[in-house]
Amino acid sequence: MYTCAMCKVHNCRTGQLDNAPKNCPCNDEKEKQNVKELYLKDENYILAYNSAKTEAEGYCKKTRLEETIEFANKCNFKKLGIAFCIGLSKEAKILCDILKYHNFEVNSIICKNGSIPKEFLGIKDEEKIKPGTYEPMCNPIGQAEFLNKAKTDFNIVLGLCVGHDSLFIKHCNAPVTVFAVKDRVLAHNPLGALYLSDSYYKNVLYK
Repeated sequence: MYTCAMCKVHNCRTGQLDNAPKNCPCNDEKEKQNVKELYLKDENYILAYNSAKTEAEGYCKKTRLEETIEFANKCNFKKLGIAFCIGLSKEAKILCDILKYHNFEVNSIICKNGSIPKEFLGIKDEEKIKPGTYEPMCNPIGQAEFLNKAKTDFNIVLGLCVGHDSLFIKHCNAPVTVFAVKDRVLAHNPLGALYLSDSYYKNVLYK
């Protein structure tokens, strides 16, 4: 069992591992070696090397958007894919415009692609957001497959729902990064629930 989130010393940050907790991943030399070997393989190395450079160059200076652009350039990714929620259509257009300005070819696929009715999944009318209406299901596998068909080099998630993002990432051929996640209540800032977990949201999260 690993409990890094509960650790109070974080020896991994200093490299002083003599007094690391017994279940610290740093103590598993065999697994560490295995992981290091994986980092040196082909695309893994390109992603790891360039993400480290992007992190250092933009640390507390550049936005996530700027870092995404720079990372893609460092990796020589030319063809980008955007998988976005229909509720963030305006933001998706702005993102596409900016990426195109920076000379990327951009393919964007909306979550409702294919217009497959929710009944296909066995969703009953009373289980819909708006019963009595036509509701197409979100289709993240379709988003992934269409971007695979477009042969994108790098895909960006923009506001997909919990679970839908999992399916999208699972079925993508290209590497994936997350630009924004869905949280309709907190203006797409899910960390807000953590920051308020000992005050306004305490009765909700610990009921």
